[in-house]
Amino acid sequence: MRILVLDTIHGGAELAAALRGAGYQVDEVDVYRGEGGIPVEEALVRTYDLVTAPVHLDPDHPLLRQHGPAISHHEMVGWVLRAHPPRPFVEITGARGKTTTAHALASLLPGPGILHTSTGTYRYPERVRLWKRSITPASLIPAAHEAWRIGGWLVAEESLGVTGVGDVAVLTSPDDYPIAAGRKRAITEKCRLISRTRIVVLPPGIDLPRKTVAADEIVSFDGPVCRFAGRGIVGTFANPLCTLAGYRAALSLAAATSCVLGVDPSPLAEFTALPGRMAARWEGDLLIVDNANSGTNVATTIEAAHYARTLAGNGALTLVIGEEARAICEGFSPEDVRRAVSAVGPTGVVYVGEAWCTAGEEHTAASLDEGLDLARSITPEGAIILAVKTWR
Repeated sequence: MRILVLDTIHGGAELAAALRGAGYQVDEVDVYRGEGGIPVEEALVRTYDLVTAPVHLDPDHPLLRQHGPAISHHEMVGWVLRAHPPRPFVEITGARGKTTTAHALASLLPGPGILHTSTGTYRYPERVRLWKRSITPASLIPAAHEAWRIGGWLVAEESLGVTGVGDVAVLTSPDDYPIAAGRKRAITEKCRLISRTRIVVLPPGIDLPRKTVAADEIVSFDGPVCRFAGRGIVGTFANPLCTLAGYRAALSLAAATSCVLGVDPSPLAEFTALPGRMAARWEGDLLIVDNANSGTNVATTIEAAHYARTLAGNGALTLVIGEEARAICEGFSPEDVRRAVSAVGPTGVVYVGEAWCTAGEEHTAASLDEGLDLARSITPEGAIILAVKTWR
């Protein structure tokens, strides 16, 4: 079988290598930069039995018009993994909360396993980081192979969908945005892909026709207290993170999924904030609330500001905000950044990213670290909020 793999940047090169290793004839094309694989012109005149492309590729691309329709990278990775998937295997996707949900769920699962997230790929129970790569579909292949090698479970965070090979798929949020040159909607693609999984755990605001478990039918909250009852598992746990909307959503999904897997979620009482996800620390008289991650948006920035003022009072507050990594599918547009600044009403702002460095703003920085250093210099006491969209 001759296969054409489109987009070498977002995992296509790794996917092509895996397919070659399985004995297939494979061509790959770098559809964005034209720097890898064979040229578009050469691929146009060749014949293929199968084409695979990322869900975010413009369906009007010449290679898709010539050789399509294509199956997604997610589905292709599922095809690669179908012979030896790890068990249990939980796939997690969504615009917000993927990383926190994955870490929370992995903290509950017994025995050996692999946690694959944007923060890194870890072996449990040691929690040793093995490597740090993207969360494109193809990056799941080495994580799944490692889980299978150690005879353990796999909890995997994935961008823009799931492979469908997992035992459970979790959608973390109903947030939507355009992809594929505006010709597709992200939530539509995610729902299409997760609907192929055996069991789907959903947040409020999404309804799929079958095989679904609504997290809010299993889990409820009263302040810091979480109550759960599902699949014969009943109990409570208390964690101050439950008072934060972002953590409440992630802990709800992790607890519900845990019940589905037959595991007691009570140990989530000990779960702590992840770096870049509302992690708070004091530097003398200065509080730093770190909420800079790939899911940062207007809502999470406002929540971080409320959290900072709860902890530090209503003194000086500097907001470090912007977009450091343009490779993130869900961007943080200048319009959204301005909306967040207006809603928070900080005493100072440091804008991060190339666009702001040329926009004439008073305080700008090229990176998150530079932005934090600048914020420290103009905020001797009070609070600093890091609200930069970036891979951590």
